[in-house]
Amino acid sequence: MTKQASFSELEYAAKKKQTRRDRFLAEIEAVTPWGGLERTITPFYPSSGGRGRPPIGLTRMLRMYVAQQCFGLSDEGVEDALYDSQAIRRFVGIDLAREAAPDATTLLKFRRLLETHQLTESIFNAINAHLAEKGLLLREGTIVDATLIAAPPSTKNREGKRDEEMHQAKKGNQWHFGMKAHIGVDPESGLVHTIECTTAKVADISMMESCLHGEETLVLGDRGYHRKNRTIDTFEKEGDLTVLTPTKKPAGGKLSKEQKAFNRLLSAIRAVVEHPFRVVKRQFGYTKVRYRGLAKNTGQIVTLFALTNLWLARKRLLPLMGEVRP
Repeated sequence: MTKQASFSELEYAAKKKQTRRDRFLAEIEAVTPWGGLERTITPFYPSSGGRGRPPIGLTRMLRMYVAQQCFGLSDEGVEDALYDSQAIRRFVGIDLAREAAPDATTLLKFRRLLETHQLTESIFNAINAHLAEKGLLLREGTIVDATLIAAPPSTKNREGKRDEEMHQAKKGNQWHFGMKAHIGVDPESGLVHTIECTTAKVADISMMESCLHGEETLVLGDRGYHRKNRTIDTFEKEGDLTVLTPTKKPAGGKLSKEQKAFNRLLSAIRAVVEHPFRVVKRQFGYTKVRYRGLAKNTGQIVTLFALTNLWLARKRLLPLMGEVRP
């Protein structure tokens, strides 16, 4: 039996202009494999049996969690957004004329469920499996890179100290405190296939092998992955892998025209690895860690990159998924 729409829903549906938030949520809803994600979480989600109040439906909590990540909201912030934004209520499936929105504590428990059972990794894998079925993930090469994510350096907190699981690192002439997200990206589609999170002091080159899926024959990296045998001048194959990095300028010397041309070509190919970082930091507004500890922040970062893959692939996915709900 179809649920009858409330007056507020009918009024909202009849509006003439569709906002950017409406379009954004409609596209996210259309390209997300909700059924696959729910099947991943269902074995760990509490059932309705037993005493006490029955749990809120998994579909609703999953959509609320996705909305939280997309807009960079706190638990309390997404609860407030459900009361403030008809677009977000519609995406989550809440009708305030009939029911109250899930509160921040309920969402907190759902996040902890995902963290405890490492379900954010399962969500990431389920989304990538969905993309692979659509022919969007290839297995021939990988581009590796890492980005710094800031953590609060202040000691004005309950413990009187900074997060012990975060560390500082120097990039150029500037020091940064926080963590790193290391990723492996498919060079053809630009989608992330592997994620590893560490403290900021871990060198990029030490995490290269962790960012490979194991089937590639070509790996491209920036100067953070430089070794003598990884430039075009002194290239040596590393087992079954061909690993290429830019040629560094020698001390007191200059690069040749051929070396400069190779570096430009490599940079042009490697540019796609920056796109997922841009979506995470600009589209989803994730520029600073929200929680204390590496594990909690890793869970959120993995979810963000899973949603990033959907966002980057949306123009290729939408024709395959049917019409987007207005």
